[in-house]
Amino acid sequence: MTPTEACIALNMLPTMGPVRLRKLLEVFETPERVLAARRDALRAVEGIGPDVADQIVNWETIVDLPAELDRIRQFGAEVITAESPLYPRQLREIHAPPIVLYVWGELTERDQHAIAVIGSRRTTHYGMESAKKLSYQLAYAGLTVISGLARGIDTAAHQGALAAKGRTIAVIGSGLSKLYPPENAALAEKISQGNGAIVSEFSMEIEPDRQTFPMRNRIISGWSHALLVVEAGLNSGALITVTQALEQGRSVYAVPGHINAPSAQGSNRLIQQGAKLVMDANDLLDDLQILLPETKPSPAAAVRPLPLLTEEERRVYEAIKATETSIDDIGTACELPSGTVSSVLLRLELKRLVKQLPGKYFVKLA
Repeated sequence: MTPTEACIALNMLPTMGPVRLRKLLEVFETPERVLAARRDALRAVEGIGPDVADQIVNWETIVDLPAELDRIRQFGAEVITAESPLYPRQLREIHAPPIVLYVWGELTERDQHAIAVIGSRRTTHYGMESAKKLSYQLAYAGLTVISGLARGIDTAAHQGALAAKGRTIAVIGSGLSKLYPPENAALAEKISQGNGAIVSEFSMEIEPDRQTFPMRNRIISGWSHALLVVEAGLNSGALITVTQALEQGRSVYAVPGHINAPSAQGSNRLIQQGAKLVMDANDLLDDLQILLPETKPSPAAAVRPLPLLTEEERRVYEAIKATETSIDDIGTACELPSGTVSSVLLRLELKRLVKQLPGKYFVKLA
């Protein structure tokens, strides 16, 4: 049995959770040793009562591990643990990080640089368009957009990131084979096909319920460097995620809504209570550069572009001299069509790498 398979088995036990497993690993060191431990040794661990110890000792009668591994293979998913280099670094730091993450799609190093975009399921046209616009801009700037695949704002957030040909992660409150809501199945498949991943901490056949969604929400906020609430009513579940984000030390941003709109009362209240008001992605990007020091060049490499640039972006960036450079000179130096140069310069502005000056001149910011 591999360590990952042992973690899958432990994750499927009804009484097992991240906090209990952490205490067990402090004593037994590996998940395989936890499963092989005697009842009396398990009972000696703080927080491990008789029911939990009995479940661990009898795990093979409770968990059908071969069947679960077969379901994972047939679905085309994979499972990672906190030992994987692709497990989100931010998520490792929260109080109760998931034991495992089921992944349908692909995670990349770029997904370590993420922002959550969330809001209500019942939303307005204004809320949907705002979520799409902001998610488009954030994904265009190189950030991965994380949301929960729910109806409303979550759906718009994923759609906006996809429209920018950026990356998006959907963290769901069910097993991968019980995708919810069912009408977002096509969106989930599109995300999984090279544009990001669908992620869950639950075993393949777990149905969504009132408990699984708050658990899902802590992953959304814990994975992210900051949380953006686009539109949320006073009773929106998005506000639970805000509470978790604040407990995890994440910054919270909110988009203002109409003062008489019930759908915006929660997000407006967040601004009143100190959340940073956002009207454009640029309101976030300066702060996120501080939160994401890995995206800044080191002093010794200050003339090099930041990571996550396309080949066209790199060529245009390198064509800008140490002093201000005209758009014509940039086009000549990088040997790209003028329309392409203009489009790429806009992307570099969104990434806060260049600034446009009067007269179509540009200067590097990093």
